[in-house]
Amino acid sequence: MESGGGRRVVVIGGGIAGSLLAKTIQFNADLTLIDPKEYLELTWANLRNMVEPSFADRSLINHRDYLTNGRIVTSAAINITDKEVLTADGRHIVYDYLVIATGHTDPVPVTKAERLHQYDAENQKIQSAQSILIVGGGPTGVELAGEIATDFPGKNVTLVHKGTRLLEFIGTKASDKSLGWLRSKKVEVKLEQSVDLNSTSDGSQVYRTSTGESIKADCHFLCVAKPLATTWLSETILKTNLDKNGRLMVDEHLRVKGRSNVFAIGDITDIPELKQGYLAHKHALVVAKNLKLLMDGGNESKMAKYEPSSSAIAIVSLGRKDAVAQFPFTTVSGRIPGLLKSGDLFVGRTRKLMGLQP
Repeated sequence: MESGGGRRVVVIGGGIAGSLLAKTIQFNADLTLIDPKEYLELTWANLRNMVEPSFADRSLINHRDYLTNGRIVTSAAINITDKEVLTADGRHIVYDYLVIATGHTDPVPVTKAERLHQYDAENQKIQSAQSILIVGGGPTGVELAGEIATDFPGKNVTLVHKGTRLLEFIGTKASDKSLGWLRSKKVEVKLEQSVDLNSTSDGSQVYRTSTGESIKADCHFLCVAKPLATTWLSETILKTNLDKNGRLMVDEHLRVKGRSNVFAIGDITDIPELKQGYLAHKHALVVAKNLKLLMDGGNESKMAKYEPSSSAIAIVSLGRKDAVAQFPFTTVSGRIPGLLKSGDLFVGRTRKLMGLQP
């Protein structure tokens, strides 16, 4: 279906931020969404999908389900000029306004059906293993360990993390509470160690750590931070707009600095705050307001400003009912914070935000 608006807006990236922006402005612009996959993935539900694949059907949302009035180009953007975006499949897509929301590099299948099949395979991997190694003690590793320990309490789970504590992106109280919870569920946690995943010889199921320890495991899951999906920008007109960490430098209106018609939202921005889904949604709604204002010929002085989040709020799920939550003035764990996130993992709320049935 063709878009109804006049000004051409191109959104690169159909993740948490880009999808909400596209959904919000689809009736105000001639809109094109460029994404290598056909669906939005609610990434904070990924780990539940591995232990309960049926959960994935609600947390994977085809772009066409919420985007009824825009073009969808299933390809990767490979270059940007002052007037158009070039894609891997050879298209040249002209824009008046451009929004970059590419998030992190995560090579996932193109279709929802293929991604669902992938979750089924990961679930079978967990089901058939008696001992499981998780490498990485950030939110992904901790939440995966919690999911497995809750749904499969008879399995031996070992988590290895190279840092001095778990969840280093938040405070020590939250780290300590998470560590205590995992150990109460018989998860073996090894800190200040790394794992050589190539140390297993053919047929062997023994992994070596940096301290010389041996860990027997039937399978492993690598849960380390994924790189930002901005490397391709270093060969484009925006190469001087990347900071030393590969993030796009933006102004208070979330415009790429020095560019009047190019915005950036989500994890790829240099905004000094925790990179979390609900903040990516805030980015999207600020830019939606600004695009509507500019497309209607409004005064730039009236553009909405984004206020970076100064409060370190974070909730990490620990299985289906528990969680650890860090708020500005306190850190709590157990069933109460679990009620906020762990049951549905905000999937129903996000589906409603996207105009869909919970």
